[in-house]
Parts: sequence; C-alpha cells; structure tokens
Amino acid sequence: MAGTGLEKRKATAAAQTVSPQDEPSAEWGWHGSFPRATAFAGILVGLAMFGMLIGNHTGLTEDLWLIGVGVGLLAGVGWLVHKRRTSWRR
Repeated sequence: MAGTGLEKRKATAAAQTVSPQDEPSAEWGWHGSFPRATAFAGILVGLAMFGMLIGNHTGLTEDLWLIGVGVGLLAGVGWLVHKRRTSWRR
C-alpha cells in the first residue's frame, strides 16, 4: 500500500508534462505564451488603427475598415482578459 502514493504522484506529474511530439519547443525547455505581451500588442495595434484615420484618404470605405478592425482587436483583447480572469476558464 505504501507504493500507491508514489505511483499516484508519478502519474500526476506525467499528466501535467507536455509531450515533445505535441509541442516541439518542449524538447528544448521552453513552452508557453506571452499573455501580457499579446494583450499589449493587441491594444497597441487597435489604437494604431484609429491613428490611421488621420491621413489624406477621402473615401469612407477605408475609415469603416480601420474602425472595424480597431474595434474588433480591442474587443478581442477585452474578451481574452475577461476569459483569463473568470472562473470558467480552461
């Protein structure tokens, strides 16, 4: 009976590791993402879309696309931040 605790810990540790077949970067020691950098880049690019409204273009189509993409990026960043902070995340 004393061996079951050790086996259980080994099984738990094995379940939490990343297989190099699934993620090749796990083989050389790095596996992960940059959630803060992703959010920062999304906000920066979203605001840059609104900055591009100032220019020499005369059509409304360009403005609509810039506004749509900017709002979409900012909404996506907001959704990711909300997803990360709620209890229903994976």
